[in-house]
Amino acid sequence: MRRAVELAARGLGSTSPNPVVGCVILDAEGRPAGEGFHERAGGPHAEVHALRAAGERARGGTAYVTLEPCNHTGRTGPCAQALIEAGIARVHYAVADPTPQATGGGGTLRAAGVPATAGLLAGEAEEGNAAWLTSVRRGRPHVTWKYAASLDGRVAAKDGSSRWITSPEARADVHRLRAEADAVVVGSGTLRTDDPHLAARGYPDDVQPLRVAVDTTATALRPGARILDGAAHTLIAVAEDAGTPDVGPAGAPAEVVRLPRDEQGLSVPALLDALYARGVRAVLLEGGPVLAGSFAAAGAIDRVVGYLAPVLLGAGPTALADAGISTLADALRLRMTQSVRVGTDLRITAVPLTAAEPAATAHKER
Repeated sequence: MRRAVELAARGLGSTSPNPVVGCVILDAEGRPAGEGFHERAGGPHAEVHALRAAGERARGGTAYVTLEPCNHTGRTGPCAQALIEAGIARVHYAVADPTPQATGGGGTLRAAGVPATAGLLAGEAEEGNAAWLTSVRRGRPHVTWKYAASLDGRVAAKDGSSRWITSPEARADVHRLRAEADAVVVGSGTLRTDDPHLAARGYPDDVQPLRVAVDTTATALRPGARILDGAAHTLIAVAEDAGTPDVGPAGAPAEVVRLPRDEQGLSVPALLDALYARGVRAVLLEGGPVLAGSFAAAGAIDRVVGYLAPVLLGAGPTALADAGISTLADALRLRMTQSVRVGTDLRITAVPLTAAEPAATAHKER
């Protein structure tokens, strides 16, 4: 199953709005017979790729799948039925499919006399498929907030300079995050100070994310901005009462969407609704402290990826601005899921604690 989780990750950035799924098939003697993953939306599912690779060796074998085999006919046929017809004798899947139209594959397998059990490495499989699962369960895209900061939490120096706090290796890793996302979002502050490009450097055109500029007052984006080149499609989000963005001629289509305001600026829920309607399931938030604070205040941060450089600045903006947190009791507490060295920097990944986790954490601290 762990191999299936690894295979599933290969589909990140190319399967949306579908899930990433991996499948490994062992033959009747328990030897590897075939494997596969869902490579692109509309293409064969992971089970089909694995069954094709296994051929006749699948008969009497065992399938390990990261997501419950689908039970419906869409652009492809039902995988539960494909496993039955191939003569698979047993199926283990990590996570039950929560979508009403696809769920029930496990029951179909069991009704056909094929034992099917759920839960093996469910945590790892859920983490790898977090974007799709969040979109199904919450009806909005999954949001990863990425930031790069000095060891004392500054994202820029006192004079505003910020290139480059982190190492070339860390910056290359960010391009991987972009390639795995459906959309990359920045705000007006980043547009003005950095003129970001937001494409995933070194990755093909078909995995380039939608570039989203949150320009509430329609005054930050200028003609000739790098985000308006032909590298990827661009969406400019402005307030309903704002003027028309002066973007000038662009090499790629640039769409403007008008959204309501709230206390923090542009409405984050409205922005996420607009992105969801466009098929976006995974958002990488690269905006500065103010936009990050707006997302945090809206409860719309599902994962944090922080790159900490062994640098001390002592002054300058911090990574997160006002997030509506006035007391320590209201702090957004996180559970660290990974810490790894990238170049000279430390990459820390964390997710918000669930409702059941704070008490357990407090107990451990006592």
